[in-house]
This record gives sequence, structure tokens and C-alpha cells, in this order.
Amino acid sequence: MLISSTSNGLDSIVQLLTVLLIFIFVLVLTYYVTKFTAGLQNGKLSSAGVEILMTFKIAPNKYIQVVKIGGKYFSYAVCKDTVTLLGELTKDDISEFGKADTGTAMNISFKDIFDKLKK
Repeated sequence: MLISSTSNGLDSIVQLLTVLLIFIFVLVLTYYVTKFTAGLQNGKLSSAGVEILMTFKIAPNKYIQVVKIGGKYFSYAVCKDTVTLLGELTKDDISEFGKADTGTAMNISFKDIFDKLKK
């Protein structure tokens, strides 16, 4: 009777450790598969000559993105269902965005960006 209860407790611990090891293995496998898939996506985008340089969130589901296509820079308004070209930018305009105090989009107002794009 005593041997039977000790064996049951030991079996339970072994089962718990086995399940934990399988869980950790699945997590590690998921991590590396995700990294591999992201690398493939980046390779496809970079070979297309399109690179997203900056993204500014202006509202939920609304962004302004600065995109480099070939050797030219463009700004786009990206919404839930639409993408609208705002205008072409010069390399000087891009470097001015990088000179923000903290580098966050919160320091640059949408009005300032839109006024620059209208010029």
C-alpha cells in the first residue's frame, strides 16, 4: 500500500515535468519559426525596393508613413480601408523629422507635417 502511493506521487511529478518540457519546447519552436517567417517577409519587401522609414500615429487606425521607393521618398496617409498619397518628400525633409527633441511622433503635430507636405 505504501509503495503504491509513493509510486503514484512520483509518476505525477514525472508527468508534470514532461508536460513542462514539452511546453517549453513548443514556445522555443514558435519563437524561431516566427523569426524565420519575419526574415522571409523582410527579404521580400527589401527586394521590392520599398522601405518604410517612419510611421506617425495620428488617430486609432490612422497613420502617416514615410516610405522610400527606389531613390525617392513619399508620404502616405494610411487608414483602415484606404491609402492616400500625400506628396513627395526630399531627403532634407526626412532629416528634419529626425531632429525632433525625443524622436517621437508626439512632438510633431499633424498640422506641421501637413504644412510641410503642401509646400
